[in-house]
Amino acid sequence: MGRKFFGTDGIRGRTNASAMTAEMAMKVGQAAGAHFLRGDHKHRVVIGKDTRLSGYMIENALVAGFTSVGMDVVQFGPIPTPAVALLTRSMRADLGVMISASHNPYEDNGIKLFGPDGYKLSDEDEIAIEALIEQPAKLAASDDIGRARRIEDARGRYIHAAKLSVPDHIRFDGLHIVLDCAHGAAYQVAPTAIWELGAKVTTIGVNPNGRNINDKVGSTHVATLQETVVASGADIGIALDGDADRLIVVDEKGRVVDGDQLMALLAVSMSRNGLLLGDGIVATVMSNLGLERYLASQHLELVRAKVGDRYVLEEMRNRGMNVGGEQSGHMILLDHGTTGDGLVAALQVLAELVEQGKPASELLHLFDPVPQLLKNVRFSGGKPLEHDSVKAVIAAAEAELAGSGRLVIRPSGTEPVIRVMAEGDDAAQVEAVVDRICDAVMAAV
Repeated sequence: MGRKFFGTDGIRGRTNASAMTAEMAMKVGQAAGAHFLRGDHKHRVVIGKDTRLSGYMIENALVAGFTSVGMDVVQFGPIPTPAVALLTRSMRADLGVMISASHNPYEDNGIKLFGPDGYKLSDEDEIAIEALIEQPAKLAASDDIGRARRIEDARGRYIHAAKLSVPDHIRFDGLHIVLDCAHGAAYQVAPTAIWELGAKVTTIGVNPNGRNINDKVGSTHVATLQETVVASGADIGIALDGDADRLIVVDEKGRVVDGDQLMALLAVSMSRNGLLLGDGIVATVMSNLGLERYLASQHLELVRAKVGDRYVLEEMRNRGMNVGGEQSGHMILLDHGTTGDGLVAALQVLAELVEQGKPASELLHLFDPVPQLLKNVRFSGGKPLEHDSVKAVIAAAEAELAGSGRLVIRPSGTEPVIRVMAEGDDAAQVEAVVDRICDAVMAAV
């Protein structure tokens, strides 16, 4: 059975112009609350959000939904997604909610749900909640309606937990770090945590106004960060996204370092120190072939999962591995948390910078990526990948790249788009392969 409302990372859409309305948020609260009413204890849900204007509307509607089915609500205010996952577990909550559309513009918003163990919900849980959304809510009796309260120290709790991920003997004294918080959920916690560890911090994107989240700042817009790092002579730049569950790094020369290079660094470092479980890491089908080859040279394995940090995490848990992530910057470090955490991952990178005493440009470029090209083909309906003509072109491309490259073709989980990616040692060959497949898909739609 497919999912109607949930995508690869919760429910997401344009506020008041899609499923992301106050009415839908209340129904999600009622449905998710009913699904997690298990046992006879007083049930609790915790809610965090990023800095979008629509967060007020979505939060209040969720509170109404949860309390109407008998759940107490604890509200954190603006706080990163990994903080919600952490506090769901530490506060013994039955459910955690993050209101965010991650790196999307402010007009969008979303709802991410965490179970009592701090992990994102399984497909089975999401399907069960979807079924309840489309049924009349089972409202609590008048004397069983839930209460709502805010706590003011949630950010402090998360800062403390994040700093515990750095070994006691490491301080960041002498480091000059440019930090871009995307005017998002980490605008308070990330600068504070890094400053408390001793670094000089120059900040970008720490003045949210409800409409500027991810606007020419953050992990998907690093030009300003690059310019600031170089102009200020900083040692490194760190860019988080709107809900701070992923990061991109910029070295002191202004060069961008993606998640593949960061995973390579942490995998080799942790392996050297006997901390890497499973003799490898989990990434997605989109990670560069250069990463796979580099890890193999270090006698480490790269396991590939479907795109989406939830699928990376699922594979990590199945295989007993503690490091995983995505090229886009999601980094999951199970020794420190249950979901992607941009701040904690950044702290590990900074700790390596201190430990090894190398400039970021040397430390963070461990392999040369092979040429990789991704193109999107938009379609209006149907299933173009099932056409015989498209299948034939794909089969021919796979045969051509065999032994020297890879091909990944998949429909987007969030929009009517076919994503065509190829990589290999010959850039011209890669481009030709991608263009042929895109032409075949367009001819079939």
